[in-house]
Amino acid sequence: MRIRDLEATDYDELVTLWEAAGLPYRPRGRDARDRIAREIEGGCSVFLAAEEGDELVGAVLGTHDGRKGWINRLAVRPEYHGRGIGRALTDAVERRLHEIGIEIVTCLIEDWNEGSMAFFERLGYLPHREIRYYSKRRSPDT
Repeated sequence: MRIRDLEATDYDELVTLWEAAGLPYRPRGRDARDRIAREIEGGCSVFLAAEEGDELVGAVLGTHDGRKGWINRLAVRPEYHGRGIGRALTDAVERRLHEIGIEIVTCLIEDWNEGSMAFFERLGYLPHREIRYYSKRRSPDT
């Protein structure tokens, strides 16, 4: 397995990966091809791909706001679960964020995604049950 930077040309494979992993995506909003491409080129993103041969088997979208890092959209093809790909991607995005001075790395997990909660807890992430997440969206697709 090889971990590399995700490229805009990976978009179709990335969407296929998200679908295989059961992750919803918003193609007319924040997950649109042009928005993903813009984020890849931006300075606040660490988007990584895991490959076996020429196949995209995992990906993680990491971002930061200059003081806190966020792990978004960690996905591994189901047939590759249990091979350490999710852990390797998480380690890689954490390392890259730490290299630019980000000392806190976080993730938001929807309450239905118990598998992700268990995964991140195994990696040492602590749940904060006292925190409520609020958002204001310009549209339901964002």
